[in-house]
Amino acid sequence: MKNIASTVKHIINQLPPSWEIKCFEDVAEIDGSNLTNSTALNYEFEYISLSDIDSKNNRFSTSKQVFGRAPSRARRVVKQGDILMSTVRPNLKAFYLIKTEVKNLIASTGFALITAKACSKEYLYQFLFSSEIERQLHKLLVGSNYPAINSSDVRKLKISLPPLPEQKAIASILATCDTQINTLEKLICQKEQQKKWLMQNLLTEKIKLVTNQKKWVERKVSQLFTQKRRYINWDEKEQYNLISIKRRNGGIFYRPPLHGYDIGVKKLKEVKVSDFVISKRQASHGAWAVVEKKFDKAHISDEYVSLEVLPQFLDPSFWKWYCQLPILTHCANIDSNGVHIEKSIFDYSLFKKRKIAIPESLEEQQAIAQVLTTAEKEISLLKAKTEKLRESKKGLMQQLLTGKKRVKI
Repeated sequence: MKNIASTVKHIINQLPPSWEIKCFEDVAEIDGSNLTNSTALNYEFEYISLSDIDSKNNRFSTSKQVFGRAPSRARRVVKQGDILMSTVRPNLKAFYLIKTEVKNLIASTGFALITAKACSKEYLYQFLFSSEIERQLHKLLVGSNYPAINSSDVRKLKISLPPLPEQKAIASILATCDTQINTLEKLICQKEQQKKWLMQNLLTEKIKLVTNQKKWVERKVSQLFTQKRRYINWDEKEQYNLISIKRRNGGIFYRPPLHGYDIGVKKLKEVKVSDFVISKRQASHGAWAVVEKKFDKAHISDEYVSLEVLPQFLDPSFWKWYCQLPILTHCANIDSNGVHIEKSIFDYSLFKKRKIAIPESLEEQQAIAQVLTTAEKEISLLKAKTEKLRESKKGLMQQLLTGKKRVKI
């Protein structure tokens, strides 16, 4: 309680005179209505579990359940205007305001069900994402073996409240930010689907970009690459820039740099721009990528295969996209030795014998790569814009929810 008291003092010292501090239990009902054991076994409902909330994108999903076979946690009776607050790992902010009318909607007891009574429900919902709530939750979770709070903790959480008209005005401003963010998120989703469609069609000869282009041809992998082993001269005092590759075509990333004396196996290779680098242990999971300029002359161990593109047959910018086709990952899995996918080792001597169909024309390869790269850049710009909006909202919340910036009513 001492921690909560210090939090209250911290908040009060910053609030305008017309604002007040209340406990959640003073302004809302917590866990008001629940199903009982006497509920009919054949009662059908829509169920929300903890994993069904996506507060970042402001949406949730449900699953159909029958009470007699439903999870034992399916108890909270949810109605329009209620707020779902995850009490398990609350720092992940799985919170949701039910804005529309719902029927037969039941939530897990892993949620606290908050029904606003003496404040704006929209304001209370926005306050759950504030830094003040973050601080209170952090103090409740410190030293705990399990990152969860209970309903009594939720009842004692503190909220700073301006007069009701100002609550509604603040909530409206922040909701507008949410709408803008959600609109961008939906647009990003659409653009990603478009890119996926383009990849499926451009990389399989279903759509042709260059007029009178030559036909696609089958070539062995060994006709497209030369294996390179550019071993470096070892120096214990030298700092080496090591790279790794993420699964599922996640790309290359830098590991923390290490000096020679901190590295166990004293054998590294250098990679160059446009090399195709493959993780032997993770190839069956799509852990391969074309080296970009920022990773030029980085270092890899013998756990990786490094291939140099033969430019007369293959454009690296095209291969960056082509290697993401699921069929190639499937081939990598087949060409890996081991009894289990998690322990298999990629065998390039098998993979290099495979034939793949690619445009014979380098012009067509480059045109395909340009279209897909443009689509990727558009998505990246939208994601950056969305993140900037999130940061702007966060700063605005810090001002509006503490009274540092007032809203004219």
